[in-house]
Amino acid sequence: MPPENQDQETTRRQPSGAEQRDGRLSRSLSGTNLERAGDYNQRTVLQAIRLAGDTTRVEIAEQTGLTAPAIANITTRLTDLGLVRTAGRKQGARGQPALRLQIAPDGAYGIGLNIDRDHLTLVVLDLAGEVRFRTSREIAFAMPADVTAFVAAELDPGLASAGIQRDRILGVGIAIPDDLGRITLAHQPAGYDVWNDLHVPDLLAMLPWPIHCDNDAAAAALGEAQYGAAFESPSFFYLLISAGLGGGPVIDRTYHRGARARSGEIGLMPDPGGMPGAIVQDIVSLSALHARLEQAGLPDTDLAALTATDAATTAVIDRWIEDSVRALTSPLVAINCLLDPDAILIGGRLPLPLIERLAAELTAALGALPLPAHAVIRPAVMAQDAPAIGAAILPFLDHLLPSDSILIQAGR
Repeated sequence: MPPENQDQETTRRQPSGAEQRDGRLSRSLSGTNLERAGDYNQRTVLQAIRLAGDTTRVEIAEQTGLTAPAIANITTRLTDLGLVRTAGRKQGARGQPALRLQIAPDGAYGIGLNIDRDHLTLVVLDLAGEVRFRTSREIAFAMPADVTAFVAAELDPGLASAGIQRDRILGVGIAIPDDLGRITLAHQPAGYDVWNDLHVPDLLAMLPWPIHCDNDAAAAALGEAQYGAAFESPSFFYLLISAGLGGGPVIDRTYHRGARARSGEIGLMPDPGGMPGAIVQDIVSLSALHARLEQAGLPDTDLAALTATDAATTAVIDRWIEDSVRALTSPLVAINCLLDPDAILIGGRLPLPLIERLAAELTAALGALPLPAHAVIRPAVMAQDAPAIGAAILPFLDHLLPSDSILIQAGR
């Protein structure tokens, strides 16, 4: 059993995962100690094994710069903890064949819950990054009681059906939009502002595991950084199109949330081409697209049906794509010029064919401008369930995977 599962009440009283992950070395003069350095090295070795899929101690030493005895000690410890397994020997040209090491998928699990204005999604992720259980419910403007009932009804049967060992669950991550009850969208019911003063982790107080909470776009970007395209594109901006519009900047595989934890708020940027006071989210969001379909007499909440080929639906979608490209061009120019990322990744619950169209037309629009650099614009590897999967990764980040924030000494 991973030791991090012990003393759960203490874990709950500590700063949230988001607050801990916000501790950057560049903003602190704190030093470290041997215990923290040892923990970081163990996490780094585990990450090296996870990313390689199949590796040896010699290869890990070459990759990490740690000594052979240190690698031997760490990999033995990880094996004893059930996080790493041996998989035979790798045949070489000379000498004793090297022992092959792999991640043990059942060594640890994370539960992820995405709460949004149009759905609830629950997933369980194993240490190898595979979704072992998933369920989703289309529900407009779920209230807190709806969320608690959803988890109570779905989680235990899901864990049982997937054969999940409960003592291997590290924690539960919740991905939820900022200002969920403050930003008003069409058809929002009275009383939805109950979310404004709610301590979201309290919704899952009935669960025996630590609870971690983060913004949905941040969670999606973190998920992409750990299990998506980040090792081809270590710096990227994640564009999350859901009921609203969010974003997240990842630089050198590290999510940067800003001084007030509000970086990436692309949806709240002004839209000069729209109505007075308009913001980008008023155009680029599923809520805005559904509103247009409804105004055209085509009310339809089936996301897959948004790719339908009938003339009326196609006309609405074509105009929405056109307006979305216009609304996003200036923000993406700023991202290209200020951040110079490797890529701009588009994810969320927009159907993949529409994500691909939007990416292609944004590429064309920005390609026509004399920018100093043009980031590749493409669909994210993890699209529709990215916030839920990213939420499930939060316990891994806090307990097992490397982060420079764990090197920082806690203030006295």
